[in-house]
Amino acid sequence: MNSPLLIGTRDSALALWQAKTLQEKLKKLGVETTLIPVKSQGDLDLTQPLYSMGIIGVFTKTLDSALLNKTIDIAIHSMKDVPTLLPQGIVQTAVLERGLVGDVMVWKNKKAKHKKTRVIATGSLRRKAQWLSLHPEDSVVPLRGNIQTRFEKLYHSDWDGAIFAEAALERLAIENEEIDTLSDLLPAPAQGALMVVARTEDNEIHALLAQLNNPEAERCTHVERDFLRTLEGGCTAPIGALARCEGENITFSGGLYALNGEKLEEISANFPLNEYKEKGSELAKQLLAQGGADLMNEFKSNT
Repeated sequence: MNSPLLIGTRDSALALWQAKTLQEKLKKLGVETTLIPVKSQGDLDLTQPLYSMGIIGVFTKTLDSALLNKTIDIAIHSMKDVPTLLPQGIVQTAVLERGLVGDVMVWKNKKAKHKKTRVIATGSLRRKAQWLSLHPEDSVVPLRGNIQTRFEKLYHSDWDGAIFAEAALERLAIENEEIDTLSDLLPAPAQGALMVVARTEDNEIHALLAQLNNPEAERCTHVERDFLRTLEGGCTAPIGALARCEGENITFSGGLYALNGEKLEEISANFPLNEYKEKGSELAKQLLAQGGADLMNEFKSNT
């Protein structure tokens, strides 16, 4: 194992927070590390919507290449950005303790919140579809960039609000009086979770990082990502999923949504903890059978 251990990360403020969190955890294990920041294609192109870029892992591909080329030893990702199938030669080695899982609305001001029709900004098809399902009178516009850039765009535009991941604002200690928790929106699969990856053959590193793995976060995100993998079929669709460990059981909610918010298919379940490895895919197949397949075909034909 190299000393120091080279940690690959995107260079945004949020990604660096994630990498430094991992660095601190490894320091407590007596491991010296160095951060290696890189820019992903998703960071460089801030105008094209993510779903139209035609790239699997737009935020992770550069770090995957660095890992396979051995210019870094490990990488840490926001787990919701990681493709459900990792590249050959790369494996998940740890899921850190999960943060907040939900979405929040940041309103430009109090007046904007109470308008009859509002313009809401988000770069997420899932957030767009669910918001329009709940608020069909509003319109939704695309929004790209890091957290700070998105705040600047909100306050220098004619938009009324923008949707963010609650974990991102908490991790960057961003406070704002005009924030509402969006408890009616199902989060992205694995939202709020951090995944650490390494090369398949680096067994010594695997053993080291296994000490940082949070079993509850690993199980719940496994269910959510299996649900996503079974539904998506290689495309980026508006899909939400959330699994929670409650004693010896897991409670699950998942959904697939039409982009205009007019149609949706949702499913919920409660099952024993020891069934987590199969349930995500099983529940996705149930959702497809109850009408989700038609909704997915409709989505694919319109994108």
